[in-house]
Amino acid sequence: MAEVLEVRAEIEQEISGLTVCEQLRRTAEQYPDAPAYSGPDGDGWATLTYGQARTRVLEIAAGFAALGLRPGEPVALMMVNRSEHVLADLGAVHAGGVGCTVYSTFAPDQIAFVASDVGARYAVLGGPADLARWQPVLDRLDDLRTIIMLEGAPAGDRFMSWADFLDLGRRRLAEDPAAVERRWRAVTPGDVATVLYTSGTTGRPKGVPLTHTNIFYEVAATQRMADLPMRGTQISYLTYAHIAERVLSLYLPLVKASHVHFCTDLANLGTVLGQVRPMMFFGVPRVWEKMMARLLAVLATQPEEQQAAVRAAMAAGAAYIEAGQYGHTRTPEITAAYEKAEASLLSVIRGMIGFDRAEWTATGAAPLPAEVQRFYAGLGLKVIDVYGMTETTGAFTANSPDCYRLGSVGRPEPGVEVRIAEDGEILTRSPLNTAGYVNRPEATAELLDAEGWLHTGDIGTVDEDGFYRVVDRKKELIITAGGENISPAEIENHLKEHPLIGQALAYGDNRPHPVAVLTLDGEIAPGWARARGITSGSLAELSEHPDVLKEVEAAVEAANAKLARVQQVKKWALLGTEWTAETEELTPSLKLKRRVIHAKYADIIESLYADS
Repeated sequence: MAEVLEVRAEIEQEISGLTVCEQLRRTAEQYPDAPAYSGPDGDGWATLTYGQARTRVLEIAAGFAALGLRPGEPVALMMVNRSEHVLADLGAVHAGGVGCTVYSTFAPDQIAFVASDVGARYAVLGGPADLARWQPVLDRLDDLRTIIMLEGAPAGDRFMSWADFLDLGRRRLAEDPAAVERRWRAVTPGDVATVLYTSGTTGRPKGVPLTHTNIFYEVAATQRMADLPMRGTQISYLTYAHIAERVLSLYLPLVKASHVHFCTDLANLGTVLGQVRPMMFFGVPRVWEKMMARLLAVLATQPEEQQAAVRAAMAAGAAYIEAGQYGHTRTPEITAAYEKAEASLLSVIRGMIGFDRAEWTATGAAPLPAEVQRFYAGLGLKVIDVYGMTETTGAFTANSPDCYRLGSVGRPEPGVEVRIAEDGEILTRSPLNTAGYVNRPEATAELLDAEGWLHTGDIGTVDEDGFYRVVDRKKELIITAGGENISPAEIENHLKEHPLIGQALAYGDNRPHPVAVLTLDGEIAPGWARARGITSGSLAELSEHPDVLKEVEAAVEAANAKLARVQQVKKWALLGTEWTAETEELTPSLKLKRRVIHAKYADIIESLYADS
């Protein structure tokens, strides 16, 4: 304990007095010509340097001040990942305001709730598609003074184009630069820099305020764990409403002077990876699963001799990564086999998918299936797990490239206290913890106890070497009619190990045994079918094809073989649709919305118990 507190004090001293505004100033002065933000521009990239970016941020801050933004007032943001998103957020903070990115998949009522709950006075939206989500509820948002549109600003006093807003800011900054400097210098480390709303797996979103101190403690802790390079390249593609993306591609780059490339459409991620070849990359499990599925589909088209060579090389890669875990030893034979595989094939494959320069690859937000982690290990990539939540400013436990244990979420970050409560819940205490939820005193009291421990709501374990594992959400554990406690996530991860299965939900609370509702992978299933001469076109048709059902049956049996008897799926249903955030079965961060699925497919679930 004393050592943890000593490290905490070191980090607190290291970040003392630091704000987002001050850090941008330091980086822009030290690296004025270093590339900061690049967005797609035709066949190339349009790039802002750190010097240019800070000038634009100050102009935006002047624009917000001219519109009447007062210190502490929030600015709501909804648009794809692009330089304007980052600049608008930073500009709001430099004016003394608070950035609040809203999930672009939120329904109008959710948007109205968030904008009202946080008290947004201004909004910056990307274009007509974003405005369409706000339009139905604008008459309920009386406190929202001005809506700034990057594209397609409609007529009316309430709307303003981005170009006009920038023009206003430039004029005001030129007229009185000292006024903007007073604004950003008045910002203190204890001020709220952003409010992020949880994506609503358990009801209405909750607003999580995070201070500059929260943010820079996380950045400093991440740097100590990962030792990321200065001026590295990275890709921003997850929403800035997600804490991981905010830390890794908004705040961390201000310290590392990183070059951030924006991928504005997830469908283009593979292309952008090949262009940017990032030095660091974070993906939620579904992103890693999708990339694996695409690569497996390509490998399946190669001659059998080539496939066998790849399998042998990947076996050597997986053995090397697994032997490098904490407490393991790499033998000369394992190292020699890996070096041979690396030289002949693995480095080539990583280059093909844009990971040839990757020094840090990580995942979080939900458990990464073991088979997916092993697949990337086969390519020579350590896709390491980190664990945290919005309420802890992101990760508070993590594996590192030099100290990892596959299947775990790592050890506590520097200066962070973590323990397992008597009921198995993971608790944490550190400067990463939020002070509480916006306007939710009862929820805050459930989150934080009198001693400052944050209750994560997750059930976990810790091994003798201090590596933590997350079993499941405390409130999502299945308790069968026989009184058995079962983790649905464990069942679901084994089911999704088969590439045909895109999503899986295990159910069984107060029931005699678990059942599962499954969907096909929309990218893999059509190719799998064509390779077997199946001409059915749609997922709905494929979900009823005998050969597909036989393969899914085999996948369920393979999953059951890895599970205890009480965990095994007795019956299952295969849907003819995919689950997405838009169809409401998934949160914007691609986690299962269990309540929604339970309600939406109640009849199907009930039918699986018809003969029980």
